[in-house]
Amino acid sequence: MTSTAFLQHLGFALALALLSALVVRLMIAFPILDHPNHRKAHVRPTPKGGGVGIVSAFIIGMAVLYDVAQFARMAEGGFVGVILAAIAIAMVALLDDIRDFRFVVKLAAQALAALVALMSGLVVQRLALPWIGVVELGWLGPVLTLFWIVACTNAVNFMDGMDGLVGGTMLVVCGGLAYLAVVQNGWFIYAAALILGGGIAGFLPFNLHPARIFMGDVGSQFLGFVLAVLGVAAAQLDATQLSFLLVPLLIFALLFDTGFTLIRRACRGERISTPHRTHLYQMAQRSGLGVRTITAVHGGFVLFHLGLALLFLRLGPGLKPLVVVPPLLVQLLWLGFIAWRVRRAGLSWAA
Repeated sequence: MTSTAFLQHLGFALALALLSALVVRLMIAFPILDHPNHRKAHVRPTPKGGGVGIVSAFIIGMAVLYDVAQFARMAEGGFVGVILAAIAIAMVALLDDIRDFRFVVKLAAQALAALVALMSGLVVQRLALPWIGVVELGWLGPVLTLFWIVACTNAVNFMDGMDGLVGGTMLVVCGGLAYLAVVQNGWFIYAAALILGGGIAGFLPFNLHPARIFMGDVGSQFLGFVLAVLGVAAAQLDATQLSFLLVPLLIFALLFDTGFTLIRRACRGERISTPHRTHLYQMAQRSGLGVRTITAVHGGFVLFHLGLALLFLRLGPGLKPLVVVPPLLVQLLWLGFIAWRVRRAGLSWAA
């Protein structure tokens, strides 16, 4: 890719960022209000639904990509599937912001949106397992794909409880994924990540602490869903070696926080669908760490994982499993640090 082409792509992403910012301004002017309660960190009614700006920029950007960009093509069904699935989850999540569905309804709606992607052919059909080789998944492929999309959607959604955290983290993830795609000549993934990043860049200035607007479920569910679908799409590109496992690696910190919190709450006998303020990032804030510090730490996690992802691409099959060890150790250290601060502050892990 030439520098001229890259500057053109960057200019297009900037135009999408401006579009996103305009839509976010409209959502502030005509707000869907998020009212505070004892489960939430904000203390005054704040507009939500800013993710509509991200959605608008992504849908328009992908439509333009589909119409004019020959360099970033993928199978017709998969290309259309990404766009249709994105529209489906955006509609579901926006209704959730307005009506506040029960958790089981959210899961069902997310699964239906994920089925749109599956029906277009976006299915993980095989996995390259260390020491074993390529394994055909058969009927497990659609099951694994469905689980991954719904799990990633909720992991990102659960983490959206702090100004700038999900937006800032996902912006870095999009930049990292675009770079990985360039390294591996995965041009569709590169373009889609750049488009998604443009939408986030337009929203983020309004969400930095203290936030003028929250992204809402229409933003957080959408981001988790689209990133999960792009991970599946990456695995579909036979011309590249971009691994399906690289997307989970990039968002490892979000997945760890969500997974640890769900397991801990389940072990305590708490209903995991009940709202709470005991995620690691929330406990870190309650223990006295600043919002900007916590968001910066999570951005640093993504940069660290990007370096490991680049290393992952160069490792032999026998060493690839070891790439998960460093991020796991870092997250365990982060957990230990937060637990120490929580104990010193006399806080409870109970919801």
